[in-house]
Amino acid sequence: MRALRGRAPRVVYVGMLEHLDSDAAGLQAPGARVDLANGAPSGSSVVNSERTVGDLAGIFENEPARQAMDQSQVVYRVSAHLPVSDGTEAGLFYGASYLEPGRVGDEYFMTKGHFHQKRHAAEYYWGIRGDGVLLLMDEQRRCWGERVTPGSLHYIPGNVAHRLVNVGDETLAVGACWPSDAGHDYATIAELGFSSRIKCVDGVPELAPVGA
Repeated sequence: MRALRGRAPRVVYVGMLEHLDSDAAGLQAPGARVDLANGAPSGSSVVNSERTVGDLAGIFENEPARQAMDQSQVVYRVSAHLPVSDGTEAGLFYGASYLEPGRVGDEYFMTKGHFHQKRHAAEYYWGIRGDGVLLLMDEQRRCWGERVTPGSLHYIPGNVAHRLVNVGDETLAVGACWPSDAGHDYATIAELGFSSRIKCVDGVPELAPVGA
């Protein structure tokens, strides 16, 4: 192979323009950044939401226990970078979820969970901080779980509902990337739920079929 000649290539770190010389003229800083310590996006096109105990009626098995709790207590937050409009074909969204530790009865704090409206759309999750479970269920209502820890990578195929559960003692932080036209179907889960739940049994998380 012939050796490359001329000026040696230089690594360019986009977004750190204060360290670039004049050869980098014309490069623009990105409109958003991500905190590598916790996955949080910041900058333009970032939206934030949260869910409290009061927002999660019907999610937990022990509804009286949920009603007895402080309804303003935050269970989880989501911060998402949405660079294109919802429903844009071939676009991508990035987000990070922060699920607090806690329990309602013998169930750990969890997210609502959802299918995608576009059922065949897949998604990636990855663990950033904490100890959790990714609860998965296909359309035949077969349920299984994957342990979520820092550095774990989870491919969620299409036609599979997904829910995060915090089984640890600190905030569970999880990153995600999904198609901008996937949509979210929360209604099916609100009506039928998952076929299994993650419960604390003798201090250990276990996958328990509903009604067991």
